[in-house]
Amino acid sequence: MDRRAFFTRGAGKAAQAITKHVADQARKNATRWIRPPFAIEELDFLLACDRCAQCIDACPYHVIFPLSSKLGIKVYATPAMDLLNQGCHLCEGWPCVQSCTRGALKPPDNQESERDKEPGKKVGSRILPVLAVVSINEENCLPYSGPECGACNICPVQGAMSWEMQKPVINSLLCTGCALCREACIVEPKAILVKSVNP
Repeated sequence: MDRRAFFTRGAGKAAQAITKHVADQARKNATRWIRPPFAIEELDFLLACDRCAQCIDACPYHVIFPLSSKLGIKVYATPAMDLLNQGCHLCEGWPCVQSCTRGALKPPDNQESERDKEPGKKVGSRILPVLAVVSINEENCLPYSGPECGACNICPVQGAMSWEMQKPVINSLLCTGCALCREACIVEPKAILVKSVNP
């Protein structure tokens, strides 16, 4: 191997390592927020999103909001979902996704990113995005301590929430993390926990 090939190969490996580090850092930071439906991999999302706010305006339930500058200039004004307070209604036609002209949100039939080899969960004829990871805090959930409740029994995805001995159980294979169950939860603090799908 001559010197030129050696340095070219070394520079290529260094660039790959830097790109991987930046992507890992972006993914790590993304654990603090939840992106809109069918968002591409975080680093690609940050490069594609031009902060136009069209997806924010397109959401009929006002679940999507711009991130604050306090989170850093890299993510400032990029869209995130407020699933701690409101649930995603999994709108027919995905108006938020359709409004994105830059490809930061890709409709289900165009999923190509590494993260989205399985773009979502097929429910009936629809592919639903995996928005978040949802779990039940049994200490706060009324049915786990005795009284009946059932407020969270509004899940739009059939089979994602079932009832065993009058207690709610989330089926993680079907749950999309829409958080409508959290929105409906009547206890404070909420018995439904929602976190980012990013590890």
